[in-house]
Amino acid sequence: MANTNEQQYLDLLNYVLNNGHKKSDRTGTGTISTFGYQMRFDLSKSFPLLTTKKVPFGLIKSELLWFLHGDTNIRYLLEHKNHIWDEWAFKKYIESTDYSGPDMTDFGRRSLVDEEFAKEYKIQKSAFDKNILENEDFADKYGDLGLVYGSQWRHWQKRDGGFIDQIENVIEQIKTTPDSRRMIVSAWNPEDVPTMALPPCHTMFQFYVNDGKLSCQLYQRSGDLFLGVPFNIASYALLTHLVARETGLEVGDFVHTLGDAHIYLNHIDQVKTQLSRDVHEGPQLEINSDKSMFDLDTKDIKVTGYDPEPAIKAPVAV
Repeated sequence: MANTNEQQYLDLLNYVLNNGHKKSDRTGTGTISTFGYQMRFDLSKSFPLLTTKKVPFGLIKSELLWFLHGDTNIRYLLEHKNHIWDEWAFKKYIESTDYSGPDMTDFGRRSLVDEEFAKEYKIQKSAFDKNILENEDFADKYGDLGLVYGSQWRHWQKRDGGFIDQIENVIEQIKTTPDSRRMIVSAWNPEDVPTMALPPCHTMFQFYVNDGKLSCQLYQRSGDLFLGVPFNIASYALLTHLVARETGLEVGDFVHTLGDAHIYLNHIDQVKTQLSRDVHEGPQLEINSDKSMFDLDTKDIKVTGYDPEPAIKAPVAV
């Protein structure tokens, strides 16, 4: 059976390579970019985890559970051997007066061209991660990323005090008013954006119920197509499965709408390598627990039948 879910993503890569505009960006790396693109994934067919390169599902599920717990500190992620948010916390630390090590300025790009710098960077970052895990005070000060996704999803601060649990609210809406057009969760809080380590790229999502099936549409303001978007696709597909399970529904579609969809200029060779590969049949998702989605552990969630091509490494633009 053809993996039409993955082909949509590959078509997007091809489209941006052939039709994108060269643009500068905040990181100084440069991109090829297009504005406005939509993909639709039928979750009843397969779980949309890419097969043209290996995507680490363990990182996706631990990050999503981190969001759902309302957590904003990387300590939980490090306990699950997940380092995808390290760079932003480490950047905050090396720019602080508490840091006394070698100059790590512009560490994202310097580590790519200076081998000795890259070695020192790894040493300093490893020590930072160890400190986060072993020193609670240090973790509180430098492991927290501000009011990022988990905070906005589960503890949106109200002007008059208290908070809104958007996830609990939307689950209740799905159960009681499934035809509502207001089943929306927003991570973009303009008041909080300046204090976030990274303003939300996936800014809001909406649920839709029809014929006993739950669909979800994500609006993503900015998408790193090679590194970030494969994670986002799998993460929101998993979220749709979890919420459908929590509300007694089957899964429908995951619709992914992108604003600035871009390929970083230092990812172009990797994208071309990926596009040259064969697409395999997509895997299936299994959730082996009767627990609520809020109580699940990473060991309760797995994919079966996943047979991807090897991973392709690329630098993260910070």
